[in-house]
Amino acid sequence: MELGGSQMKLKVLPPTLRKNNRYLTVDIKITSPISKDDLVAIIWDACVRFQGEANTANFNLWVMKFYKIDENEKYYNYKAIIRCQRDFVDDVRSALALANMFSGNRIAMTTIALSGTIKASQKYI
Repeated sequence: MELGGSQMKLKVLPPTLRKNNRYLTVDIKITSPISKDDLVAIIWDACVRFQGEANTANFNLWVMKFYKIDENEKYYNYKAIIRCQRDFVDDVRSALALANMFSGNRIAMTTIALSGTIKASQKYI
């Protein structure tokens, strides 16, 4: 963007004012194939059911990465990296653990690892 011959730069937020995020590496087993959009719906549904809308809005949830790992006759195995705010990690983990059905298919989600960066959480994929 140019104004009067000079370029305007966006100011970078200093680290002290940024939200502190944590990255959960999650293992997902489900009886039918899913997409990243389905996973987002599963996570939001689980959090809203367990914590309510007011609390879930504070979680700052975001699916950063989504991987298909394995497939056999019993289930499909996926792994994902999910970002959430540091103060709500335990709430998100408990909500994910309680999710057991999606569109009539059984699902099991377990948290494998918790880290402060995406790079560190990718070691567990």
